[in-house]
Amino acid sequence: MFPLRDTQPSYSKPVVTVLLIVVNILVFLFEISLDPYSRNEFIAIYGLVPDQFAFQSVLTSMFLHGGWMHLLGNMWFLWIFGDNIEDMLGSAKYLLFYLLCGAAAAMAQFLANPDSRIPMVGASGAIAGVMGAYMIKFPHSHHRFLFYHRRSPSMAYAYFLVLHPIF
Repeated sequence: MFPLRDTQPSYSKPVVTVLLIVVNILVFLFEISLDPYSRNEFIAIYGLVPDQFAFQSVLTSMFLHGGWMHLLGNMWFLWIFGDNIEDMLGSAKYLLFYLLCGAAAAMAQFLANPDSRIPMVGASGAIAGVMGAYMIKFPHSHHRFLFYHRRSPSMAYAYFLVLHPIF
């Protein structure tokens, strides 16, 4: 189920959400402009490699992506859910919340596999935190989905996201 929009209105401009999307896109465009060897080196330096843990990589890995679909999916979900959380928290607290969620996800990945030599990249952990906050704060908000033309409440969508991969 791919959300197209939500019914929860925002009362302020999503400045930080737009800024995060723009920064992620610019970093990705730089990433793909590199030749394959330089791109691998760039990801090895700025991605989070658990076997070579560096605190700055917890932050920088959130702005790298593994491909166009990874980037577009993450940015789309950030656009759908981020504006309302930014509206609720305010821009500064929202940015801090986003970065803390991304850091928590990166640390969870590190703790799950501390000997891995594979770089971890992406904003999925931060966006999952934003989506979780959205589901908690706006459980009765509805969403329109691609290929599913009825509106569904946020909590039903949350259950789908959690239970679908299990079964």
